[in-house]
Amino acid sequence: MFDKFHEECGVVAIYGHPEAAKLAYLGLYALQHRGQESAGICTTDGQQVFIHKSMGHVADIFTKPVLATLPGELAIGHTRYSTAGDTVLLNAQPFSVVCNKGKVAVAHNGNITNASELRAHLGRRGAIFQASSDTEVILHLVAHSSERTMAGALRDALLQLEGAFSLVFLAQDRIIVARDPHGFRPLAVGEMEVSGGRKCYVFASESCAFDLIGAVYLHEVDPGEMVIIGPEGMTRERWAPEQSRAQCVFEHVYFSRPDSIVFGRPVVESREKLGRLLARECPADADLVVPVPDSGVTAALGYAAESGLRYRQALIRNHYVGRTFIEPNQAIRDFGVKLKLNPVRHLLQGQRVVLVDDSIVRGTTSRKIVRMVRQAAKYTCVFPARPRFRPASTASILLIRAN
Repeated sequence: MFDKFHEECGVVAIYGHPEAAKLAYLGLYALQHRGQESAGICTTDGQQVFIHKSMGHVADIFTKPVLATLPGELAIGHTRYSTAGDTVLLNAQPFSVVCNKGKVAVAHNGNITNASELRAHLGRRGAIFQASSDTEVILHLVAHSSERTMAGALRDALLQLEGAFSLVFLAQDRIIVARDPHGFRPLAVGEMEVSGGRKCYVFASESCAFDLIGAVYLHEVDPGEMVIIGPEGMTRERWAPEQSRAQCVFEHVYFSRPDSIVFGRPVVESREKLGRLLARECPADADLVVPVPDSGVTAALGYAAESGLRYRQALIRNHYVGRTFIEPNQAIRDFGVKLKLNPVRHLLQGQRVVLVDDSIVRGTTSRKIVRMVRQAAKYTCVFPARPRFRPASTASILLIRAN
């Protein structure tokens, strides 16, 4: 269930800046943690739509020569982590088409849960799909809409979608963004000034993208809201009534950067409070509080502050581990974990340690980390009594006790 419905792509949109492509690039750079599979940027100069996308990381894809081929003051961008669709270039976003509504492009964060049904219906009406991503369905719904305006066609398309979606849409002279009625995935609004006192509006999955480009965070796009920015200015409208909130808890637990504001709340504040609540729920007779980096750090700080135990960074993460590596012929137990994490034996030796991680989903990685720390400290791992909350949705604790 988790793999089917979670999606942590990053989207950005820029309206009204002479270097829109560069700002989109910087925004995606700040959102790289949300997807490392592929990235793309689409721009328009009011006449033509330009696009470049590729597999790999943002900094490797968008070199100066590439950015020079993306002119215009409007841009949208996307960095992808796939849960729906194959890991191929055809599924890289944004998707761009020329249809009866003009030249349009879309980037999407979320999962359309009725995409298969919509794809089959559109196929019977003659639609031809190039990719296997559910995002392409949105473009076909827009193209098949009987509405004459781009906003009307997108509104018509949105009313047929089910699931989680935060969308950024690019037309030749406007940016349109929209969010599902439940608010599953975040989408923030910011602004910045350009020469001449004009305002540039920016949108992003997380506010950390605004910090890098010097934009000011304003608020979130409301659930069920559509924001249209064109030559006539900005308009906000509801395309669907707001429904019961269903914000993804993993945004605050794991997905988002700690320096972001997500769902209107600082992520670092949530994670520290999770650690404090964890210390009250699961107190430990121990010497050290050690985080599993990086997403467990803030919760561990909260746990240490609440419990009064010493905080030590006794697990060091290698930040340069890629997707592929050469493993020695001789088997090394837990090689994948050791490649990413290494214990500081000097700090662990002879200590009773509380390990704090952001979550425990299946427990397979946690067992390997505990085994590694146990070997470093020559201690035995004991799991505490089951907590009164679901460990997959909040911070989690592993207690390492002496023999």
